[in-house]
Amino acid sequence: MAPAKILVVDDDPAIRNLIHRFLSKQNYQMESAEDGKKALELFEKFNPDLVVLDVNLPDTTGYQLCQAMQNRTGVFVLMLTSRTDEADKIRGFNLGADDYITKPFSLVELGARVGALLKRQRVVQTAEQPCLDFGHLQIDPVRREVTLDELPVSLTALEFDLLYFLARHPGRVWRRTELLQEVWDYDYVGDRRVVDVHIGQIRRKIEPDAHHPKLIQTVRGVGYKFELEPSQNPQSTEST
Repeated sequence: MAPAKILVVDDDPAIRNLIHRFLSKQNYQMESAEDGKKALELFEKFNPDLVVLDVNLPDTTGYQLCQAMQNRTGVFVLMLTSRTDEADKIRGFNLGADDYITKPFSLVELGARVGALLKRQRVVQTAEQPCLDFGHLQIDPVRREVTLDELPVSLTALEFDLLYFLARHPGRVWRRTELLQEVWDYDYVGDRRVVDVHIGQIRRKIEPDAHHPKLIQTVRGVGYKFELEPSQNPQSTEST
C-alpha cells in the first residue's frame, strides 16, 4: 500500500519544517506550502490525503482554504492554530475540518491524530459492517455512501463514521467520551463539544428539522442516541 500523502500549510518556516521532518520520518509522502496560493497549487498537483492547515496565513485564512479544499475533494483537514477561542474551533469544524490542534502542541500528539484520521480511509470493510436500510435512509459502509429519500447525502469521513456507528446501535445511549473513543479512535484531549458540532452537522443533512431531530436525539446530561420511528424496521444487507 502506498504511503499516505500529507500537505503542511503554515507561514512559520520553523513550524512548517518541524512538522514536515517529523511526519516524513513516519513514512508519509510530504509537501509544504507557506501561503494559500502555493497550497492550492500543490493541492491540485499532489492530491493529498490529509492537510495540516494553519489558520493564520499571509494571503488568506485557513478557514477559507479548508472550505476550498473540501469543495474539491473529501480530503482530511487537521487545523493548526494559536487561537484558543471555542468559537474559532467550531467555525473550523463547520467548514469541514476533521480535527483541531492548538499551538503549542506535541509532535507525538500530532502524529497520533494524523494516524487516526488517515485510518478512516484505510479500514478494510467486512461482512460484519452491513448496509443499513431504514426505509428513507440508507447507509452503505463499503461505498461510504448515504442516501436520503434516494438522494445522496454529502458527509465528511468523520460525519459518516459517526452516523454509521450510532445507526448500528439504535436506541443505545452513548456518552460523548464513549463516542470520542469509539469513533475518533483515540483519547481526544480537546473540547468534548467537538462531538456536538459534528452531530449538529449531520442533523442539518439528514433531519427534516435539525432543531427538532427525530433520528439523532439528545439525551440530556448523558449524550446521544439513534432512534427509529415506530414504523421503521432496520434491515441489514451486505454490500456487493
